[in-house]
Amino acid sequence: MTTTQPASERRVIANVLRGSIGNLVEWYDWYVYAAFSVYFAKTFFPTDDPAAQLLSTAAVFAVGFLMRPIGGWLLGRYADRFGRRSALTLSVSVMAAGSLLIALTPGYQTIGLAAPIILLLARLLQGLSVGGEYATSATYLSEVASSGKRGFYSSFQYVTLVAGQLVALGVQIVLQQFLDNAQMHDWGWRIPFVIGAAGALVVMWLRRGMDESEQFEAAVVAERLDTATGTASRQGRDTAAASGTPAPPRGSLRMLLQYPRECLLVMGLTLGGTVAFYTYTTYMQKFMIYTSGISKPTVAWINFIALLVFVVLQPLAGGLSDRIGRRKLLMFFGVAGALLTVPIMTVLAHTKNPIAAWALMMLALVIITGYTSINAIVKAELFPTKIRALGVGLPYALTVAIFGGTAEMIAVALKKAGHESLFFWYVAGCIGISLITYYFMRETSKESTIDAEAPAADTASAPDEERELAPARA
Repeated sequence: MTTTQPASERRVIANVLRGSIGNLVEWYDWYVYAAFSVYFAKTFFPTDDPAAQLLSTAAVFAVGFLMRPIGGWLLGRYADRFGRRSALTLSVSVMAAGSLLIALTPGYQTIGLAAPIILLLARLLQGLSVGGEYATSATYLSEVASSGKRGFYSSFQYVTLVAGQLVALGVQIVLQQFLDNAQMHDWGWRIPFVIGAAGALVVMWLRRGMDESEQFEAAVVAERLDTATGTASRQGRDTAAASGTPAPPRGSLRMLLQYPRECLLVMGLTLGGTVAFYTYTTYMQKFMIYTSGISKPTVAWINFIALLVFVVLQPLAGGLSDRIGRRKLLMFFGVAGALLTVPIMTVLAHTKNPIAAWALMMLALVIITGYTSINAIVKAELFPTKIRALGVGLPYALTVAIFGGTAEMIAVALKKAGHESLFFWYVAGCIGISLITYYFMRETSKESTIDAEAPAADTASAPDEERELAPARA
């Protein structure tokens, strides 16, 4: 059946919205921990030193990142084998469990050492979920997007990722208006985790209505037709003949190892971006409170307004990449980030004026937009459908776990040691390393594996008898 262009575009928009709403809730649950850690730190970690409490919560935040590679592997493998939609539904289910566990866990004064242990376990579940969510949502949004608009539509991954942080800040601002400081520390911080768990349950239902990626369905159809007719791809036959073993299945580590250059590119692309992103967003709130000396409510408003503008920038930059290419935006981030991070953070450390603090944060966010708006599509364009979710997810999650997850902990530790300015140089150095990757990489939009496979997806998705071979919808 022929579908008109407007109807096809409406279908794309509907799928992007369904996928994005779930992404928003997932990242809201992830960021609520960072936003409210200043309130619940003493509940789980008894000490008279606020800096030590903050360091403990930052350590748990970092440990959560260690689960992201496992999530990227498990759910990336699941998405490549059983479908993007099923993997996205599974990831949000795990996130709901983690958030509910944090919301209901008693404090150290009630259950002793079990309190921080349960907090750690809950954070590990959330790390597992987020590791799989990034890989699968980046793959799904990139695949369902219209050709020529993939940069624009895939940018909504970071629109909703940042919007999740924005909603977390919004909840914080609202609670601060109705609860006093003692109430926020005693029980108010539990409310956002309950909201997150409830939202995740709603998303579980919404994601069941998403269409599966046509490219994934086409890959399954082609594989089953090959099996039914006793044929296989030339690459699969050559690989099997050379190794004496069957060709690796979709979503397997053995198949991923056939793309070492692409995996290294993902890691190089991610290194500077993830350190800068977590510095400019999640850590920026604590930096303004404990270094700049700005009050918590004021900092919440500064971050909320800056991130709101940041959200709007994502699709604008994503759409721009469809016109001028992805690499130019990455180069902008690499050059500006390496040169301006130290001056921005140095000036902000001595700034108490809220407007000036907002302007400095906004400058940093404009710079990081060169990475955040297109990083999903750039990585997705490197891999074929049969390994795309795992290829995007595992190398990315490993890099984020090592560098992104430890950024806040390094910053807090250096501050406690009296050498906070060294962290500014650390961030600039990480961006500089990624700049080298951006300089030597090819323009992915001109050699996109997604666009190259699109005709096959259109052909395979048309005949009804072939579509019946694709995985049945839940």
